[in-house]
Amino acid sequence: MSIYRCNSCGFIAEVLPVEGQQAFCGRCAKPVTVYGTVFFVEKLLQRYALALREIKALKVAQEEEGEVEVSAAAASAKGDAPVALDNAFLPTQEQHAPLQSWFHARNILAKFAYDNVNMDGYFDEAARQIGEHYELLADVLGRIGWSYRKSHSGLNIELARLAQKDAATITRLCRNWYGGALFAKYFYQKNEKILRLGLQPAQPARQFFMGAWLEWFAIDALLDVFGQNRQQSFSCARGVKVVFPNEDLQELDAVALVGERLVSIECKTGEFRHEIDKLSRLQKRIGQPAEQFIICAAQLDAAQAQGLSSMYGMTFTNVQTLVPYLQRLAQRQ
Repeated sequence: MSIYRCNSCGFIAEVLPVEGQQAFCGRCAKPVTVYGTVFFVEKLLQRYALALREIKALKVAQEEEGEVEVSAAAASAKGDAPVALDNAFLPTQEQHAPLQSWFHARNILAKFAYDNVNMDGYFDEAARQIGEHYELLADVLGRIGWSYRKSHSGLNIELARLAQKDAATITRLCRNWYGGALFAKYFYQKNEKILRLGLQPAQPARQFFMGAWLEWFAIDALLDVFGQNRQQSFSCARGVKVVFPNEDLQELDAVALVGERLVSIECKTGEFRHEIDKLSRLQKRIGQPAEQFIICAAQLDAAQAQGLSSMYGMTFTNVQTLVPYLQRLAQRQ
């Protein structure tokens, strides 16, 4: 059997084995993604174990600081302090409200798709894995994207020329992605060292491999760097459509409101140089300083990113330098 959890109403149900396909919620009839039951339970247990470890670490920290016996009055006095976000709170109107207010104050209409930051699925984890191994996976991602554009149903990846460690990493990650229904089929011919992948026809998986993975990576980076700070407010969104007073429509790939600072990341997995002027005009219309308007371009090396940053009044990074840059930015507050 397979299983799904509706992000709209929270309904959970088992269905016939249509793992990786789109179905409709039995309660509210909204689209849902179906996962293999074993995979779903495995990920649920992983998140549960992670939560337990975090709780244990917090308790240890409190004991070391002598804060275990905080009175109810003291806790109430801190009621207005921001708290770390959890996955259930992210895809809600309440979480997006500070961003909505920030844009409204500048006479900009912001339209959100709340589920764009739903971290209960597998996209954020897969994007994090791509970011961690991007140099190794860049060619594989390029071939997957090319296969989608040519309407192929699958592709073969020859691993014989790679180092054993690199080949093992690619097969492990692709097997994990198949388990998360990002691929429709997975088969590794060990003797020939050929990896055979069936492309997932479902639109979310197609969009992920066609470039949305970098948006997931960016929003995950914003959450990791800024979202866990209990001393400042935080609101984030992905794929924000902004409408300016003259009715011009633009889209922001990943944004976070950190206190009163808006940090935005535009994500580019392909050629983007012809868009630099458009991005510069978008930056000026929103009114962001260079250090908070970031272009994360996967194809740039560090020297190119530094050169473009000095030339165009925006901050350019690549996949490897995005998180370190955000960490430095967080220290400037």
